[in-house]
Amino acid sequence: MKYRSLGRSGLLVSELCLGTMVFGEEGSRGTDENTAHRMIHHFLDVGGNHIDTANVYAGGQSEEIVGHAIQNRRDEIVLATKVRFPMGEGPNDQGLSRHHIINSVEDSLRRLQTDTIDLLYMHCWDPITPIEESLRAFDDLVTAGKVRYIGVSNFKAWQLMKALDISDANKWARFVAAQYQYSLVVRDIEHEFTDLCLSEGVGITPWGPLGGGFLTGKYHRGDRPQHGRLAMMPEETEESWQRRAIERNWQIQDVMDDIAANYDLSHSQIALAWLLAQPAVSSVIIGVRTPEQLEDNLKTIEAKLPADEIERLNEVSAPEEGYPYRFMRLYGSR
Repeated sequence: MKYRSLGRSGLLVSELCLGTMVFGEEGSRGTDENTAHRMIHHFLDVGGNHIDTANVYAGGQSEEIVGHAIQNRRDEIVLATKVRFPMGEGPNDQGLSRHHIINSVEDSLRRLQTDTIDLLYMHCWDPITPIEESLRAFDDLVTAGKVRYIGVSNFKAWQLMKALDISDANKWARFVAAQYQYSLVVRDIEHEFTDLCLSEGVGITPWGPLGGGFLTGKYHRGDRPQHGRLAMMPEETEESWQRRAIERNWQIQDVMDDIAANYDLSHSQIALAWLLAQPAVSSVIIGVRTPEQLEDNLKTIEAKLPADEIERLNEVSAPEEGYPYRFMRLYGSR
C-alpha cells in the first residue's frame, strides 16, 4: 500500500480508503457485522490505514461495527466520520448548528468507542446555520482534542472557498479534505474543485469511484439490471440507471474492455487506477460490500496503467465543456 499526504496536512493516508456505508444495512444490499470485521482487518493487514464512515450510515450501525472492529488496532487508523443529516426526530437533530455538531460528535465517539475522530466532515451545506457557527464549533472540537482534522463534502465551490476564507481570517482549523462523487462517469467536479483544492491544499477523497457499480464491467448495452445498487436507485438519485446507461458511458466501457484485455486488469482496478492518477486526489474511497470485492479493489495498488492508456480514458470520459470554460480555454485563460 502507498500513502499520500491528505491535502496540505502532514497526515498520511493510504491511497485506498475503506468505505463502510453498507456495513450494517439489512438484506443483500448490506454487509453483516462479522463479515465487516473480517474486511476491516484484512484491509489493515495489507497496509490500509484510512477508514471512512458517517453517523447516518445504517442509522449509526456502521459506526458501531467499525468501533467494535478497531478496538485493538485504533492507533493504526485514520478514522473519518461525518455530521449533518438527521439522527433523530427533533428539530435540532440535524444540520450544522453548534448544538447538533457537538451532540453528534459525542454520539459518534461513543459508537466508535474512541476518544478522538481523526477526520470530521461536514456532510453537506446547511442553508440555515451561518457557516461561521459551524466552523467555530469544528475548531473548538479540534482545540478540545476530540477531532484532529476537518473536511467538507457536497459543498458548492463558492461555499467551500468562503469557508476556507473564514477559517483563515479567524485562525481556525481549516478543511484539509474534500469528499465528492468522482469517477470516469462523473467528472463534474473538475470544472471547479480540482483547481480550487490544488490551490488551497485540500485533498480530494472521491466517493462513488465505480459509478455505483457501472464501471465494474458487469453491465452491457440493452441489459437493464434487475438486482444491485443501480437497479434499486430512484431515477432522481445520483447513481440511478438512467444517469449511467447513456452512450458516453458505454463508450467509456468499450475503452475499459480493451484495456482490461490488454493488461489483465479488472474494470474496477482500471477505474480506481485512473482516479489515483488525477491531480488533487489523496485517497479513493472503495465502498465494497463483500470480501471478494475488497480483494479485487485492493489489487489496484499493484496495477500499472501506462500514461497513454490514462489519456485514452481522459479523452473518452471528458465532461461536456460548458460556458465559461469553453470561453476561457479559447482565449487562453485556462
